[in-house]
Amino acid sequence: MALRQYLYKGRILNLALEGPYEIVEHADAVAVLVEQGGKLLFVRQYRPAIGSETLEIPAGLIDPGETPEQAALRELAEEAQLTGELHYLTGFYLSPGFCDEKLHVFRATHLRAAYAQPDDDEDIAVEWHNPRQVLRDAREGKVQISASALAGILFYLCERTEEDAAYE
Repeated sequence: MALRQYLYKGRILNLALEGPYEIVEHADAVAVLVEQGGKLLFVRQYRPAIGSETLEIPAGLIDPGETPEQAALRELAEEAQLTGELHYLTGFYLSPGFCDEKLHVFRATHLRAAYAQPDDDEDIAVEWHNPRQVLRDAREGKVQISASALAGILFYLCERTEEDAAYE
């Protein structure tokens, strides 16, 4: 195995070469699926990397020393001013061909109000949307969504489909 040679070390990512491979080392992240009355909670925010607003489920990086669950509760409070009981759904790598970032997805239930100061660089709006409509709008290019939002929508829709099948 080739040694990893670092080209750049930054605040949230490192760029390295390992033999012929370009590798991005990135902190792991969390995302939180919140459902109420058939609608999912999204945050709308401008993302400079793509020059566009996105609809995302509450999400963010895991800080050093935090567990994924602690990070999920913190992000939910910072972005949506909510807390609740968390249930782990899954974890997956966002782009394992070049990046080691893993996303841990949780569902929040038994919601209640909470307060945490949003990050200084975040200008977000909390919105509740029908997940099927968000998926349609994303397919039609009417809205940009993140991978975490897509995962949340698909988890929610799969569970609805399984519940519907149980009643047939």
